[in-house]
Amino acid sequence: MKKALALDVGGTKIYSAIIDETGKIISEIEKNHTPQTYEEIKYLFERIIKAYENEVDVIAFSTCGAVNNQNNGILGSTGNIAKGYPKMPFAKLSSKLVFVENDANCAAWAEYKIGASKGCKNSVMLTLGTGVGGGIIVDGRILKGKNGAAGEMHFKMYCDKRRKCTCGSWDCFEIYASGKGLKLTAEEYTHNPDITTYDVIDGVKKNDKQMLEIFNRWQDDITIGIIGLANIFDPDCVVLSGSMAQFVQTDLVEQKVNKEIVTTPTKVLKATAGNYSGMIGAAILALEKAGK
Repeated sequence: MKKALALDVGGTKIYSAIIDETGKIISEIEKNHTPQTYEEIKYLFERIIKAYENEVDVIAFSTCGAVNNQNNGILGSTGNIAKGYPKMPFAKLSSKLVFVENDANCAAWAEYKIGASKGCKNSVMLTLGTGVGGGIIVDGRILKGKNGAAGEMHFKMYCDKRRKCTCGSWDCFEIYASGKGLKLTAEEYTHNPDITTYDVIDGVKKNDKQMLEIFNRWQDDITIGIIGLANIFDPDCVVLSGSMAQFVQTDLVEQKVNKEIVTTPTKVLKATAGNYSGMIGAAILALEKAGK
């Protein structure tokens, strides 16, 4: 059975493991803090690859940032990783095939192959964390766009400049549906800049009226975004992953979505491929490409 060395590159941590073509992790998972400089990140990649490349068929990267349509380079990265990271010469890191894809796209592919959206040729995956990532599958293929940057969740929710988004624009879906979005909603309701998402979730568990109002407003913002995405892509399902997804009442959201969309009914599901879905999706994609 063919195997890939998969690396999941985020702004704070880099995970790596050997994964087979079925998506099974067959080695220990190595965890490293993401270095602060481009040179240190490159050195870490080289060390990991040198240690394992003789055991695998391909090298697979799941990474933050938009990835080009050739799957060999980054178009632009996030603000929480070294400034020079997009110039990383991935193809030169190994004599084996090196495959690179955006982390949300990789996670969406893992869900499509072995997770919640398995068998669904049309799906949208939303990663709800500090920010919001997106991966869209259309007719069994990842939607990449003309240059590889499709799937960014920075469409407008409102037009009155309520919140500045991380992308520099105003009132994007991400700044409402993310964990940060929940905190900002809580601040607006309570006028308390020190309130946290943990305070809200804890209050919901205690049936606190104000915390329930805050949570419901946040969940409604997620629902509004899903309605728009469902109307555009007519997916079999929308999959929610990430640290904040566990709190979403998917049955309720699904009911509200299907009452309002003008396309055919869809499902709203929680991801099942696990915490390492980025690595798994990257490995499966890389091995599929190597087998063509």
